[in-house]
Order: sequence, then structure tokens, then C-alpha cells
Amino acid sequence: MKFRNLMKIINALREEEVVAYPTESMFGLGCDPDSISAVNKLIYLKKRKINKGFIIVAANISQLNNYIDCTSLSKNNLNKIFCTWPGFITWLMPPKKDIPCWLIGNNSLIAVRVSNFFPIKKICNIFGKPIISTSANLSGEIPAKNIKEIKHKLGSKIIILDHPIGKYSNPSEIRNGINYKIIRKG
Repeated sequence: MKFRNLMKIINALREEEVVAYPTESMFGLGCDPDSISAVNKLIYLKKRKINKGFIIVAANISQLNNYIDCTSLSKNNLNKIFCTWPGFITWLMPPKKDIPCWLIGNNSLIAVRVSNFFPIKKICNIFGKPIISTSANLSGEIPAKNIKEIKHKLGSKIIILDHPIGKYSNPSEIRNGINYKIIRKG
């Protein structure tokens, strides 16, 4: 499957810009999770508080190695998490000590997901790392489900990956990787 503007998305990510892309259930906004410049642009665009933290989405588990501390979880916990990936479940996991503080905000765990959705996998594989994944909307508003809604909610300057969203009607389920508690139903 080809995307007409995939390299524009990748170049924008490399230039520390915010992009919009389809997820399994809605359009998401993303940027380089390690760039404070990009994250500040995302926060400004969404009118979102930085202390909320972010979900980062990856194409494979190894892309999360710089962000999660697997040594803090038992093999049993890791097996339960890893058997759901790639998939539509976001896990809260212990972060590495040196990750950017904006990724966890006021939380003690980092939210991560390995997606099986082709557009996300393609972006992360070409970009070479995970990206931030937050809904394409102003904070607190209904997420965009199509390009027209993104332009209406966020303006026409944002670069959007032109591809349909996936089949899910709700955002990804979020579970705690330590006690398996469901934080948000999917």
C-alpha cells in the first residue's frame, strides 16, 4: 500500500514538526517524542497541558527500548504485555530514568503501544523510532475522524497522512503493566 505524502510526514517529523496520521480509531497527532521543540508545538496546537504525559506508539518492541525499563517488571508481566502486541492495547510501564520528563508528565509510568496498523508501522519504521500519539483535536474536544475535521479543528497547515482510519470506534484500551488494571476501556 502506497501513501502519496508519506515522505512529507517523515520529513516533517525529522524537522521537529507535528503531523496528523490515521490510527486504528481516529486521526492522531504525532511528533518526535525526544524533541522538546516538537512537543511544545503539539502542546500549543492542542491547547493541552504538558503534565498529562503522552502515549508513544511504535512499530515493534525494540523501538521502545530507550523508553521503558523492562527490568522493573517480572517475566510474567512482560509476557502478558508482549503477547498483546502488536495490537490495540496501550500499556503503562516503568520508564527509563533518562527519558524526557514530558513523556510521563505528572505520572510515574509511561504509556506505550506497539501498533499493528499499517500506516503507523510504516511511519515508525521509516522514521526509525516511535512517535507521540495523541488525538487530533483541541484538548477535551471530540477527536477528528477524517481530514476535513482535522483542518476544521486544527487548521490547514498541518501535514496529514492521507489514509483512512481503522475499524475501531474507541481509542486504545489502556492497562497498567504492573497490576493489569484497566485504566481506559477500549
